[in-house]
Amino acid sequence: MESLIAQFMTKYNYWAIIGLIMIGLYAMIAKRNLVKKIIGMNIVQTAVILFFVSIGAKQGKTIPIIAYGHGDGGHHAVRAIDYINPLPHVLMLTAIVVSVATLGVALALAVKVHRLYGTLDEDEIAERIKDS
Repeated sequence: MESLIAQFMTKYNYWAIIGLIMIGLYAMIAKRNLVKKIIGMNIVQTAVILFFVSIGAKQGKTIPIIAYGHGDGGHHAVRAIDYINPLPHVLMLTAIVVSVATLGVALALAVKVHRLYGTLDEDEIAERIKDS
């Protein structure tokens, strides 16, 4: 039982990811202000990026750069298990760019909505759309 608890405690980054996703989902579902919903969406995006970076890391492994070329005289097989997979990290660089772009567009739309309706509250915006 204690080893199970110790195993859960060593995966603290996954607990942080779960916490961030819950905070972001709460903000997107429960809040009525559009900016708070946008920030919640950004928190969830950040948690997903953290998750993929976490699963791409391996304890005690190295980056996938072959130290010994073909000219050293001894050919040996490369074992993939000895290296960190760079693909999740590279994809998350793209995800970070998409996240920043999504945040910028969403905030620009929020500014436009505020200029049109004078508020960022969902219920008030829905009422004003019905009235017009």
